[in-house]
Amino acid sequence: MNYSTISELLTAFSRHFITCLFSAYLTAKRNWRAGLIVFALVLSSFSASAKNQSMAIDYLHGEGDLSGVRLAYRPYHGQITQIEWLGEVDIYWELSINFWEFGAENQHDTNFALALSPVISSQFATVANKYPLKWEFGIGISLINDTRFAGKDIGSHYQFEDRLGLVLEFGDNLEQSFAVRYMHYSNGGLNNKNPGMDFLNLSYARQF
Repeated sequence: MNYSTISELLTAFSRHFITCLFSAYLTAKRNWRAGLIVFALVLSSFSASAKNQSMAIDYLHGEGDLSGVRLAYRPYHGQITQIEWLGEVDIYWELSINFWEFGAENQHDTNFALALSPVISSQFATVANKYPLKWEFGIGISLINDTRFAGKDIGSHYQFEDRLGLVLEFGDNLEQSFAVRYMHYSNGGLNNKNPGMDFLNLSYARQF
């Protein structure tokens, strides 16, 4: 792969990411009562004295023309215990708002979801003798605004949010991380319509 090809790919990715951000803004503007206000109220309910808080921004790519942006707040990071066959297991809670779009530009559907999920992770390798590489897994709950989206009827506003991914921590104090995840939304058979939605997730997070 030559330089011009890489440049074209980066340009296309940047253009698509900016388009997703703009679409997220338009979706939030149209649904501010049901989305941003709820997100802000729930976020503010967490204790301001919580330690090791972090924020994350994700890019989502789903089936076909399905894509989106995800904003997440993690009010708590901790450790569960030492498990013999897993080692040290970490946990964090994540509250997120997801903005999705489907279809060609100027002719696409938009949707958004609120989600809350506990996530566990454990280090299994070290990169460059310094940076922890972890697996992570989580099952949470989500509330989706529109049940008819991306050519599907997902059956219920309430969906489970499942994830499985790899996380690389970096920075002087390991305060930053980059993650690659598979994410799946479905109602778990609680409704007879349950096609589910799948996403590849690229995430950047930073503690503060």
